[in-house]
Amino acid sequence: MEIAAALGSDCVTGLSNEVAAERLQMDGFNQLPSKKIEPVWVRFFKQFKNLLIIILLIAAALALALHEWLEAGVIMAVVMVNAVIGFYQEGKAEQALRSIQSMLAEHTRVIRSGQLSELESKHVVRGDLVSLQAGDLVPADIRLIKVSNFAVQEAALTGESIAVDKTASASATNAPLAERKGMAFAGTLVTQGQAQGIVVATASQTELGRVNSLLTNVAQLTTPLLRQMAQFAKALTVAILIVAALVFIVGLSRGHSIAYMLMAVVSLVVAAIPEGLPTILTVALAIGVTRMASRHAIIRRLPAVETIGAVSVICSDKTGTLTRNEMTVTSLATAGQVFSVSGDGYAPQGHINSFNELGFEQLRTDIARVACLCNESRLVNDNGDYRVEGDPMEGALLTLAHKTGIDLDALAQDWPRVSEIPFDSRYKYMATMHACTEPKSPEQLILLKGAPEAILARCVSAANCQVWDPSFWLQQITDFAQGGHRVLALAHKKVVVSQVERQPLTHDDLYDFELVALLAIMDPPRDEAIEAIDACHRAGITVKMITGDHVQTAQAIGKLLHLPQTEQALTGQDVDTLSDTELTHALETTHIFARTTPEHKLRLVSLLQAQGKIVAMTGDGVNDAPALKRADIGIAMGKGGTAAAREASDMVLTDDNFASIVDAVGEGRTVYDNLKKAITFLLPVNGGESLAIMLALLIGLALPIMPLQILWVNMVSSIALALALAFEPSESDTMQRPPRRANEPWITRFVLWRIIFVSILFTVGIFTAFEWALAQGYSEEYARTLAVNVLVAMEVFYLFSVRYLRRSSLFFNGLKGTRHVLLAVGLVFGLQLLFTYQGWLQALFNTTPLSLTHGLLCVVAGCILFTILELEKWAQRRWHRHAH
Repeated sequence: MEIAAALGSDCVTGLSNEVAAERLQMDGFNQLPSKKIEPVWVRFFKQFKNLLIIILLIAAALALALHEWLEAGVIMAVVMVNAVIGFYQEGKAEQALRSIQSMLAEHTRVIRSGQLSELESKHVVRGDLVSLQAGDLVPADIRLIKVSNFAVQEAALTGESIAVDKTASASATNAPLAERKGMAFAGTLVTQGQAQGIVVATASQTELGRVNSLLTNVAQLTTPLLRQMAQFAKALTVAILIVAALVFIVGLSRGHSIAYMLMAVVSLVVAAIPEGLPTILTVALAIGVTRMASRHAIIRRLPAVETIGAVSVICSDKTGTLTRNEMTVTSLATAGQVFSVSGDGYAPQGHINSFNELGFEQLRTDIARVACLCNESRLVNDNGDYRVEGDPMEGALLTLAHKTGIDLDALAQDWPRVSEIPFDSRYKYMATMHACTEPKSPEQLILLKGAPEAILARCVSAANCQVWDPSFWLQQITDFAQGGHRVLALAHKKVVVSQVERQPLTHDDLYDFELVALLAIMDPPRDEAIEAIDACHRAGITVKMITGDHVQTAQAIGKLLHLPQTEQALTGQDVDTLSDTELTHALETTHIFARTTPEHKLRLVSLLQAQGKIVAMTGDGVNDAPALKRADIGIAMGKGGTAAAREASDMVLTDDNFASIVDAVGEGRTVYDNLKKAITFLLPVNGGESLAIMLALLIGLALPIMPLQILWVNMVSSIALALALAFEPSESDTMQRPPRRANEPWITRFVLWRIIFVSILFTVGIFTAFEWALAQGYSEEYARTLAVNVLVAMEVFYLFSVRYLRRSSLFFNGLKGTRHVLLAVGLVFGLQLLFTYQGWLQALFNTTPLSLTHGLLCVVAGCILFTILELEKWAQRRWHRHAH
């Protein structure tokens, strides 16, 4: 063969041992390169590459320079807590490349110098003559030169839903991967038969190595949440530095000492930075993780919790994701009538609709006999979960046989097999001969199943049909195929021979058959996937199917899934002919892409992202891994998916159910809503503290709150109350509104207005309490204690208001609060009592006990704040109605 000669090999003796050793030395081992994992200490110190953290470190350094040891220690403790949280937040190290490596076979049978031997697969080289049989993992890309009933399961690499029959014939050089019948690819599984072939590529040069290289070079994008956090941190840092510099200059011009102003700047920095925000962020995301896990969605990287809620496009693989990855007979055609078959997958549940008429009784038996007896596979029941051992198409036939209602065990006993012709892709059929067990019966059955063109050529009649009309059956085959089905034909004939005359079955016996039925077989869509796609459309999310399967099959499934404009499907070859601009335009109206490669999937995801879309990619094969990694959120299948797909993903569906994605989107949107509520809660507290300090410095008054007291409020009461918001349930319109824009700022105009407005109210409350206490003759310690308690009381009442940003909180559930809200309020009340009345805390924070009257005054301040905010929301709603 030319390929053997080109590689210096021989189709009989293979390479010589000497040439193989030289080639191994030149090309290296047949194994994929691994990626260096980042050291733990590097990951930890990366947590300090945050502007807000750097500002806090500078504040701690200033406190140390001023010998304020306690303040410096507390600030450093806050920094370390946030660093530790961030370190654990990053999750597990990347494992995708090692998972792909595990797909390579460990040992391989190779013929060298005419001798067959088994060696480690890493020693296989180009030109080796490899022997393959059922159950083997293919060790390298192999050009097949000799095959016998040989089929390979390539779903993980190509997306092809069933095992592919292979031949020794060459394919066109530009043929799609799934159509290269003369090749066996590294990492795929041999399901039946034997073959020999010449290795044409090893290690990184294989198709599997190409995917590995894509995965290595794909940059994982930062999630929208982390991008917004970075933008927010930059903006806040710039604002803090500018304000701190202005305050420092103004303070010096007013005659304050440098030491005093440096300590004032430390107070301002501590007041302005929302130290509790990283903790709130992590907890809110962790709550989302827990909720999603209960809905069969496992989050592998914490920020992905929020990202799924921002998704605007879901690019989904077909096989095993939108479909069951279980072949099913959906229709069957007999003479003059087509019957639909109910039930999905391999579970023997369902029936042949309208097949109970008396005239079809014999036909029912005939179908059961061919489907069950002319079969090499078997169904296995694992506690109600049915799987097939053998060929998926034969599994579909066994399930159909069960649906006929015939006793299959009795059928097998009555008609034992006496001879057979195994299926071979050269003649595309399988035949079996069965003897009747009735005493002295000379009757035998020959059962035949296979490709319809091969079976029809051997038929002269059809069951329940007076006139044999091949054109009718050819039209039925065309109709089934255009619907995206694979078509299989069943036939039989009875022969009468004596016991002595019985001979092994040969191809010469296969003539004058009666056609029993044509079967339409497909991997059907999941019922729940249809409902989920409809829910996505209601939520403003576009769903696109990107599959390696045939375009007609993809279009048929797309129609069943209610995807729009299925007639505009594009193939991978079509994608190759389009420029980025043309493909971007096509993406607006095209929702099905068939016969795609990993490069196609990666390109489609990247172009959607370039349009500002937040893209989720679902898949289960190693061919999906690069696109899974590139997508804003990669979603892998947990049951039927490959390890490579799972490790490249951000989220894993434990039930392999597309519908679980919709539940996850709802949870993700709720997480984002709750984070926005938490931010809208936290920032006014910091704003109020900052404005109070600035006002005191500019007017020349004593600071109403000291740095340690600010840290108490920010790290204790504010966090405890804000955490309650992380547990807020989903609002009623969560899945009825469109996804937010990818570039939507975290601080919208409405949120900015609320932060400024509430910050002013907090500042007024703090300063009023502080100055009123001083005016009444109380000490600065007492006045500051009162100011802090007024601030905390206002926080508590603000919590009840911020739970509903636009609608009124004046209704029963709004005032009652959730269990978490009430627990948080009770905790803060207890801690504030300790802060005010516990001796060692008084010494630490420089506080003093308040009278009962002044304690009630704090509650009154909170009620006033709540009333003002409810009036503001009423005015906002009234203005909004009039504006629209």
